[in-house]
Amino acid sequence: MMQILINAYAVNPDWGSEPGMGWNWVIHLAMHCKVHVITEGEWRENIERELARLPQAGNIVFHYLPVPEKIRRMCWDQGDWRFYRHYKKWQERALALARRIMAENRIDVIHQLNMIGFREPGMLWKIGGIPYIWGPVGGMENTPVAYLRESGWGQVGKTALKNVINTVQARFQPRVRKAMKRADAVLASVQGVREKMERYHRREALLMSETGCAAPKEKVRRATDGGQFRLLRAGRMIPSKQLALALQTLTHLRDLPELKLHICGGGERGRGYRNLAERLGVAGQCVWHGTVSNEKVQSLMRESDLFFFTSIMEATSTVLVEALMNRLPVLCFDTCGMGTIVDETVGCKIPLTRPGRSARDFAERIRFFFHHREVLRDMDEAFYARQRELDWNRKAERMAGIYREVLKARQH
Repeated sequence: MMQILINAYAVNPDWGSEPGMGWNWVIHLAMHCKVHVITEGEWRENIERELARLPQAGNIVFHYLPVPEKIRRMCWDQGDWRFYRHYKKWQERALALARRIMAENRIDVIHQLNMIGFREPGMLWKIGGIPYIWGPVGGMENTPVAYLRESGWGQVGKTALKNVINTVQARFQPRVRKAMKRADAVLASVQGVREKMERYHRREALLMSETGCAAPKEKVRRATDGGQFRLLRAGRMIPSKQLALALQTLTHLRDLPELKLHICGGGERGRGYRNLAERLGVAGQCVWHGTVSNEKVQSLMRESDLFFFTSIMEATSTVLVEALMNRLPVLCFDTCGMGTIVDETVGCKIPLTRPGRSARDFAERIRFFFHHREVLRDMDEAFYARQRELDWNRKAERMAGIYREVLKARQH
């Protein structure tokens, strides 16, 4: 059996997003090979609890490298750039630990898994004489600043500067260039990242979304012909998620009192968004759930009619994949990971244009679905095909196949 050394800073069986993605890759890859996982360990108790329940637990060995709590808080505050300095130091520690693991075990392949952002490829590419895989990689795409004006010109300027830095780092950051050159295989999370890898680094990349799904265990509610129509929005309350745009969309739908937007998520801006809903006159159409468990989000998905996903900057959002898992049609922008996995068979996409135009476009689609709920019901069967494409088992099989291919190439 192959032995794989995986570097995954964030792993948590109870979360979505990057920690949940890390967990799912690990446990599904363990059906095909033995995995040694270097992780930070913020959720060590959660990991050990779930690991004890897995039949493939004997193929999984976790190696923990914890950091202080203040650094953990920096990690999940996307605006705190100080984290990258600490994250680089953590990667240096991970390199030292990787060398010790390799001295004690016959490792066949090294896999840099997460965090998926391109600007931090870790340090394990420095280990020679063994195949190295990096990815899925994301984050090379820039944020459209026109959609951030509601957050103030300070946020616009900050994002514009970040876009410039993003482009420079994607092209010229030394460790990114060295990791790209060193890798036996590179995986891009979305087509836009794949194109930039080829343009900036003359590097052919495989396309593979970073997350996946499994079929739901419970029966899913279907859209009804009348009565309340439930939109669901779930995610952090940060500018790139564009909750303000979702609220502005409701201003074009005030004549549909049966339409309700259920809002899940927390953050410092929560009160500000509630005040915005009051000012826009749409507070009566909003149901605020606050920060809720992933289990609660799943339950709401099974009770909703349409997932309203207004994010302008994502790789392949876990919550979006969870909507597809629950056979909940999606309304989103045609960009990033959303544009890759959502089509007319499982939802509807609109182009990125201008905020005012987008609010009207979203409202037009919602109004159509409100009056033609049979269209949503007719999408039901198409979700099975999408679930098969995103199924964790199939993704793990494909990744294991890539491991075998790079090993074979090295041997020849």
